[in-house]
Amino acid sequence: MSHQLPDVQASQPDVTVGLSQVGVTGVDKLVKIARDGKRPLVLMAEFEVFVDLPSGRKGIDMSRNMQVIDETLEAAVSEPAYRVEDMCGDAAERLLAKHDYTSTAEVRMTADYVIREDTPASGLPTQSTITIVASATATDEGTREEIGAEVTGMTVCPCSQGMSASRAREVLQDLQVDDGTIEEFLDTVPQPGHSQRGHATLTITADGSPDVDLREIAELARDSMSARIYNLAKRPDEDHMTYQAHADAKFVEDCVRSMAEQVVEEFDHLGDDAVVHMKQSNDESIHQHNAHAEREVTLEQLRAEVDNQ
Repeated sequence: MSHQLPDVQASQPDVTVGLSQVGVTGVDKLVKIARDGKRPLVLMAEFEVFVDLPSGRKGIDMSRNMQVIDETLEAAVSEPAYRVEDMCGDAAERLLAKHDYTSTAEVRMTADYVIREDTPASGLPTQSTITIVASATATDEGTREEIGAEVTGMTVCPCSQGMSASRAREVLQDLQVDDGTIEEFLDTVPQPGHSQRGHATLTITADGSPDVDLREIAELARDSMSARIYNLAKRPDEDHMTYQAHADAKFVEDCVRSMAEQVVEEFDHLGDDAVVHMKQSNDESIHQHNAHAEREVTLEQLRAEVDNQ
């Protein structure tokens, strides 16, 4: 005897409300970026694609989102594309055009990017990996694009270091070392403090394409922490990184403030309406929690705050 399966349909809500973001995430695509006088840069990128959904419409055309990403990346392979943020902008504008019911389309992209460099003390060639962060939001008023990077580094806790310095001062006083020599020693030799691996993220958003270089953003973010770290480290390199980190101990808040000061100094050509997103997260070594600091602000406001210091 045959059994016929019942006709099962997904339940639909009686009320349809508007949604700010509906789309797809975790889309991996191979991206080729042209470079003047150099071989193209090939990236394995992950995309997120969203459109807003007005009330009265139950869902988006999901297949169109995948189609527009494929079309954009195919165009990037066949035609010169020099900036990942412009690629995101192109995709967002195509998305907006293909969905006549939507007023906002957003495309986000992340990808690992390898930088070649030399170790700080031994001078050996090595590589460092940064994460490219790019996005674009397209509306009828125009397109805003974001470009930036997430990098890793090292920080040292100033509070922990201060306690170590106090202990060293007491020991040296017990050994009858004069105060002048003690202070000179402590100024010359940074005392121990618990260290963390830090993750700094810095992005710039502007109308159209932000007039900033990705490598410059990454360098600025790396310099905001206590010290840079490297994949390869011989003993002289380890000593260099450890000394530099302890000579410039920073809290997460200090790292964000360092990014802010550098952005104001290095990107003085950008307009006041550009938006700066700064974030520092530390993997704490002696705590079971992590530390985090973050700020998003217009360049106009950031300049005013830095100038008033």
